[in-house]
Formats: sequence, structure tokens, C-alpha cells
Amino acid sequence: MAIVASLEKTKPEPGISLLMSLVDDDMARVNQLILDMAGANAEMIPEIARHLIDSGGKRLRPMLTLASAGLFGYAGEGHVKLAASVEFMHTATLLHDDVVDESEMRRGKLSARMLWGNQASVLVGDYLLGQAFRKMVEVGSLDALSVLSTAASVIAEGEVMQLAAAKDLATDEARYLRVIDAKTAALFAAACEVGPIIAEAGDEARRAMARYGTSLGLAFQLVDDALDYGGSSQALGKRVGDDFREGKITLPVVLAYRAGSELERGFWQRTIEKATIADGDLERAVELLHRHGALAETAARARHYGEAAVAALDELPDGDHRQALIEVVEFCVSRVH
Repeated sequence: MAIVASLEKTKPEPGISLLMSLVDDDMARVNQLILDMAGANAEMIPEIARHLIDSGGKRLRPMLTLASAGLFGYAGEGHVKLAASVEFMHTATLLHDDVVDESEMRRGKLSARMLWGNQASVLVGDYLLGQAFRKMVEVGSLDALSVLSTAASVIAEGEVMQLAAAKDLATDEARYLRVIDAKTAALFAAACEVGPIIAEAGDEARRAMARYGTSLGLAFQLVDDALDYGGSSQALGKRVGDDFREGKITLPVVLAYRAGSELERGFWQRTIEKATIADGDLERAVELLHRHGALAETAARARHYGEAAVAALDELPDGDHRQALIEVVEFCVSRVH
């Protein structure tokens, strides 16, 4: 069963308008391919896929794949298939994450698990991963397939690492960075690295784009960590405070717990480790994070990784694509201000 829908071009987003203008035509093809790939004989598959496709999101990862190919003058068709594969990998991860986290909302709408159940969400996520790998194979690049398949494995490992660290206030900054490097930055890195691979731009270009993607992914996740306590649902794409309610150990909590008094640590132990949350506890958590500068420090870490991402582009071809990739970094980091 195929999904039938009219595809509207994405509205320009302040901060990434140059990127969007450069990949606009290719993204229209990616969007159509996504709809085609989401079709299946089992009616529930396109229904759930359509629910996620319609729920918004900037499609940043596939745009990065398109831009990284364009940066090196790629003129073929493979970048569209790889970009769609990257988006399907990301979408599958969201479906699985919401089940693991027992999330009720996703991008301002009920999560798929709330509408169709956990079993359907997991199975449809698996289907989307399978479709992603089918398209990767069609491109015919073993190197691109290797990078994306490795990323899929690393992402799954990161999710297990996060599950092991859940509610564990002994988690330190180094351990947490390893988690987000795997569960978030790995897909950003892969999305960027496959561009120079199919453009046959050489090993130096591949390594530079992988460094860019890794640093951008870390910055992106750290900003999300801060926004969960100090942002808006619109900016975050989910309810503010979900990380707190789900007992997730993120960098702001790591920093505040480390700097807190015995009484304050008792608060985190009750709310995070024991999952006993009362009215006003989220506000209390935010107050403690501000008291110890945890949100500001998390934002500073994000800026550090943002600077590293921009530096990775230093030796790459100048022009609109490079400038667009720089502006993506600025956009991601500025969300926290």
C-alpha cells in the first residue's frame, strides 16, 4: 500500500535558509522517495510512517547528506537515496526511542506507541531500517554502505548504554559524552561522510566531514539537553521536562548533582533515581540547574563542539555549500539562547 500525499516544499527556517535553498530541489525528490519507501502491503506501516512524516521536523540529517555531496560537486543520483536512507534510520530510531522511554508525545503530537502500541512501533521501526538498507545497496557504494551500517550498530549500542545509565546519578561527564557520541553524533557523522564518499573526494574530505558531523551532533544533543529544562516545546520538539520525568541522566543533571549540597543531591536521588516526582519538582530542578550554572555550562560545551565543527571545514572547498554548513552549526547552537 503506497502513501498518497501532496508534497509541499518546506518553509524556510531562519538560520538554515541557505542550506534549504541549496538542497530544495533534491529534498523534494527525497521527500517523494520517503513516501514511496514507506509504502507497504501491511496498512499499519504507511499509517505510522505518515504520522511521523506529518509531525514536522526539519529533516536536517538528510539535508546534510545532500549538502555534503554538493560541497564536492557530486552530480549523480545516489545522494538522494542515501539522504532518504538517513532519514529512515533517524525515524526508526525515534520509534524505538519512544518505546524504550515510554514517551507520550513526539513533536507536539501523540507518539506512535500511544496510538498503535509498542509492538507496532518497534516492528515498523524495523521495517523502516530494512527499507533504508535496501536503498543504500541500490547506490552501489560499499564504502557508503559500510559507514551507514556501522552507524546503525553504534546508535543501537548508544541506546543500550543510555538504558544502562538511566537513573544512575553516578554517571559522569565522560560517560555521558560517550552515550551521546554513539546515539546522536554517529548518525550526523555518517550523514555527512557519505557525501564525499559518493563524490569520490578522497580520504581527507571524508575524515573532515565525519569530524564536522560528529561535533555538530554533540553540539545538537547538548543543546537539546539544556532546552529540556530551559527551552520551549516548539524548539525542543517534545514537552519541556520530559528528560526529567523519564529519569534521564543528561549533562545538566550530571553537573548540578556533582556541585550540589547533600540536601540537593537528595532531591535528585528522589526524583531521578526513585522516580518520585511531586508538583513543583520540575521548577525546583530548573532552579538548582541555574543555581549551579549547569545550563550555562552545557550551552558552553555545545559552543565548544560547534567551534570544532566549523574548524573541521577549514580546508574544504569554499563556496555556498561550505557557508551553509557553517550556518547550520550557528543555528543549532543558537537554539539554546
